[in-house]
Amino acid sequence: MKSSTGLIQVYTGNGKGKTTAALGQAMRAAGQGLKVYIVQFMKGWPHYGELDTVGQHSNVTMKQFGRPDYVYKEDPAPEDIRLAREALEHAREIVRSGQYDLVILDEVNVALEWDLIQLDNVLSLLDQKPDKVELILTGRYAHPEVTARADVVTEMREIKHPYHRGIVSRRGIEY
Repeated sequence: MKSSTGLIQVYTGNGKGKTTAALGQAMRAAGQGLKVYIVQFMKGWPHYGELDTVGQHSNVTMKQFGRPDYVYKEDPAPEDIRLAREALEHAREIVRSGQYDLVILDEVNVALEWDLIQLDNVLSLLDQKPDKVELILTGRYAHPEVTARADVVTEMREIKHPYHRGIVSRRGIEY
């Protein structure tokens, strides 16, 4: 039985693979002719591998809102706060437009945890989602009120990671 109901999904946890899972869902959706929009919070580095791949698919649009630098939780730059708030407002416009079948808010959970954006604004975006739009929120630290409203919550849990053996991020694998 097919359904045209769009759900809210959350990919969270301290393990690897949250953005990767969302991007996989984006590729699956685009491969079935669905229109996908990805809003990346706190990401402005131009060398993420997914940027080039997404740019090759006409059904997928990605927009970054971030500086090509690290955001410090205890002392975010004013520009980081401004960009995260712009990302959330842009996401709200995209979601409410109903022009996209799948919208991904990549790292929105981290932006929320780090107080770059406010919980009430995220919850109101969830409430305003049209029924047909599938919405995915990624990032560690998913807020309990966000997960309570979600239809699907997947927690990636780290069991073992090469970083702990001194292996740094690898091109094409982690970025």
